Amino acid sequence: MDHKYLAELLFPDVKLTREELEERYPLRNLKEGAVVTRLAPSPTGFVHLGNLVQGLTAERMAHLSGGVLFLRVEDTDAKREVEGAIPILIESLGHYGIKFDEGETLNGDFGSYGPYRQSRRTDIYHVFAKELVEKGMAYPCFCTEEELSEMRAAQEAEKANFGYFGKWAVWRDRPIEDIKAVLNEGKTWVLRFRSAGSIENKIKFTDLIKGKLELTENEIDHVLLKSDGIPTYHFAHAVDDHLMRTTHVIRGDEWLSTLPFHIQLFSALGFKIPKYMHIGPLMKMDGTSKRKLSKRKDPELALTYYKGEGFPTESVYEYILTILNSNYEDWRRVNPDASPDDFPFSHKKMNPAGSLFDYAKLSDVSKNVISRMSAEKVCELFLAWAREFDPEFASAAEVDTEKLTRIFAIGRGGKKPRKDIARWADVKAYAGFFFDEFFSVKDEYPESFDKGDIAKTLTLFRDSYDIEADQNAWFDNIKAIAEECGFASDMKAYKAEPEKYRGSVADVSMFIRVAVTGSINSPDMYSVMQILGREKICERIDAMLQSI
Repeated sequence: MDHKYLAELLFPDVKLTREELEERYPLRNLKEGAVVTRLAPSPTGFVHLGNLVQGLTAERMAHLSGGVLFLRVEDTDAKREVEGAIPILIESLGHYGIKFDEGETLNGDFGSYGPYRQSRRTDIYHVFAKELVEKGMAYPCFCTEEELSEMRAAQEAEKANFGYFGKWAVWRDRPIEDIKAVLNEGKTWVLRFRSAGSIENKIKFTDLIKGKLELTENEIDHVLLKSDGIPTYHFAHAVDDHLMRTTHVIRGDEWLSTLPFHIQLFSALGFKIPKYMHIGPLMKMDGTSKRKLSKRKDPELALTYYKGEGFPTESVYEYILTILNSNYEDWRRVNPDASPDDFPFSHKKMNPAGSLFDYAKLSDVSKNVISRMSAEKVCELFLAWAREFDPEFASAAEVDTEKLTRIFAIGRGGKKPRKDIARWADVKAYAGFFFDEFFSVKDEYPESFDKGDIAKTLTLFRDSYDIEADQNAWFDNIKAIAEECGFASDMKAYKAEPEKYRGSVADVSMFIRVAVTGSINSPDMYSVMQILGREKICERIDAMLQSI
């Protein structure tokens, strides 16, 4: 067959050449070893944790090596595209610290290797499609959907592998006359790759995460261009990664089965094969077994979940680092005040089998992250979240931001800062008692204590409380009240002979704490009282005395 003639029949309008494209997209001027990689999502409208895992991996690989991270939108499947999905994606990834050096932005393309939307690169793909036809490595297929369905039914009946190959590839070796005849009839066609592979053969390949792999060779004549001239993902990504000078392809391991075909494509096109990194799935424990996180079952897969719960972006970012690199937590302990960007991220530390999502661990990481923030930053971030997700509490809290900052300053700083807050949704339970609208007595006094003793200690404290006293004098007063009411002021003495006392100074403190905060557990009481003021403290103690 005259393949050049066939190429002209199929692509009569393609005049652009490969050489012109290579000149338009030259090799990047980067230092040796610099990683050029991308995040290449489809605009389906659902931004999930997997996007962040891949994005963070790509961002760290690129920027730690002095390379480039770009955003390419793979929008060749118009049926699945959701309006507004791209802005959501860009804003979500930016919110979690994934910054792109070039690519699609909210204001259009930025960079010299665009367009960065595949739907705008059709003329480029047709250049390489025509070239493959000229080489005899691609051909038109005029099979209808009905014919393909019949083929699949016949393959199922014969228990054969599914796909367009071998005797099922009915248009693979058709003479030029047959092709011209159906073209003249105006029938639509798809362009298929002419595979030279066989499932009898194996290929060896080294993945940077999975290690050495042995994969079955591809024998399917996959579609390269659909009937509307739009490329499939497989063909488009090969052309784009070559022209955009991608050195590393980072993607989920659900794409691993397509790797043999992609290797064939790069070779057929004469492109250097990039290094591949296939990231294992995100999993969670379901009873005693692990399973993949599910869009349908698991709300924590969506990035919107973390924003709604009030996890700071820094917390989610650091948590992802802990599940990508097992040594991150050791590094953080040694470098408590360092930026996570200083961590020497390595793909060699990534688990080939995937990562286990653990909500409790996320909460622990977040508590540590928030504990390192200044009170001013906590105040700012919390209010930004509360205005959107808890406007009632935000309205009360932002009346006096100085007071709110003092609340967040309790126990902050020092070698062992308090770690009460894992997410902004925790703040109301932690500090709501400071505001009358949200104060209530949640905990009851243990029945083992006499109500008369409780009332006496509360009355003595109310009458003697001096807001000007320092913390030592304040606590000495509580110990004096304990002794006057028959409670041990010294814990060692109480532990040695508990039967001699009505209780300990810790119990007296608890009586006061419940009256003032409504809870047995609260931040440092001295600091709490300094913020509430004497009038409010007396008001709450009086209310408790009336209820006993």
